[in-house]
Amino acid sequence: MNDAQSPRAVVVGGGLAGITAALELADAGLDVTLVEGRPRLGGLAFSFRRGELTVDNGQHVYLRCCTAYSWFLDRVDGAELAPVQDRLDVPVLDVAHPRGPRLGRLRRDALPVPLHLARSLATYPHLSLAERASVGRAALALKKLDPADPALDGVDFATWLGRHGQSGRTIEALWDLVGVATLNATAPHASLGLAAMVFKTGLLSEAGAADIGWARVPLGHLHDTLARKALDAAGVRVGTRTKAESISRTGHGSWQVRAGGETLDAEVVVLAVPQKETHDLLPDGALDDPGRLLDIKTAPILNVHVVYDRKVLKQPFFAALGSPVQWVFDRTDSSGLTGQGQYLALSQSDAGDEIELPVAELRARYLPELEKLLPAARGAEILDFFVTRERTATFAPTPGVGRLRPSARTRADGLYLAGAWTATGWPATMEGAVRSGFSAAGAALAALGRPHVHPLQEAA
Repeated sequence: MNDAQSPRAVVVGGGLAGITAALELADAGLDVTLVEGRPRLGGLAFSFRRGELTVDNGQHVYLRCCTAYSWFLDRVDGAELAPVQDRLDVPVLDVAHPRGPRLGRLRRDALPVPLHLARSLATYPHLSLAERASVGRAALALKKLDPADPALDGVDFATWLGRHGQSGRTIEALWDLVGVATLNATAPHASLGLAAMVFKTGLLSEAGAADIGWARVPLGHLHDTLARKALDAAGVRVGTRTKAESISRTGHGSWQVRAGGETLDAEVVVLAVPQKETHDLLPDGALDDPGRLLDIKTAPILNVHVVYDRKVLKQPFFAALGSPVQWVFDRTDSSGLTGQGQYLALSQSDAGDEIELPVAELRARYLPELEKLLPAARGAEILDFFVTRERTATFAPTPGVGRLRPSARTRADGLYLAGAWTATGWPATMEGAVRSGFSAAGAALAALGRPHVHPLQEAA
């Protein structure tokens, strides 16, 4: 328990960034209160009930290189519930091939970088021999880039790929296959700095860096139930359905947060909410140009959910080419579906053209596409079809966004920012959100003169 003399902290926002900041501050001995306007924790990675199913709002994955999110899973005792593949293995099905549907795989061998992907690339059937060779040359050039170089932020990824001999087909069948899912943008609309960070870290750092992990339980169990238990054990007071209304400095150097009709006093405040909400809560003078927060645009993700009366997919997931379908995941077990049926979730990133389409139109578009991809779906009965829409799922990783993303520190002593949209160096991922929580808590503790070892440095 924290003693009465412990500095007080208020964390505004109960997503991964806010939970991380609250745990870090509490572990360092601060008296922490976390307030969240929603009735649950987890931010935009959550679950809800639909009849007998527990549904994730969207399919979320992470990679072995996501060390911060792995720390989060360990911290909430959830690591065993979201394991990582032994080795990267992604089935990629092209239904537009002239000779009919064709399956390829992106997988790694137990060899050092860059040889770990050499055999997979050499046999990847969705590219010509010349295109495969060009990928290797581009990868070597990419490895030489410094993602932190500000000059890269102003260049779009497609322009760079074109300069390095990448055909439109190569971009579609490889670079965008990965990039759209991780950046939530196609190459023409993605900052080269962020794209370089994704590909260098995931594919060119360590052999196992891109091995994929995902929750085998509902996200709400990890990000709400288990996270709340961890916060309770750390002594953090959690108020859900408690929306922050204002933040103001008091006359004696501390802060007051008005939330849910209550006034909370604190020496440290962490704002871990989206950029527009942050903008609206920031006191005058906290940032030199707070209007720049509103220039960080958002990008949507659409998720299509289909429940069949029988099993139509044998793999846990696959990616698609030549189809509007992007990635398909089997969510049967995690949703609690019983019987002979199967529940598939389609994750559709960069969904600006579809995010507002009626359910009937999406049904007419995607069910025939699934039948092309999965012959076993032909003739299967549809037990349920629904969509979830995250209109502001991520910040848009457009060229120039890097100069808009603020650091954790503000000009106001004791006030810090967190969220995947802040200057983490990562795109808008669960990893970026957790890293931002580390940064905000670390900056606060440093200002308080409290020794702090970053969790990711403990093994160093």
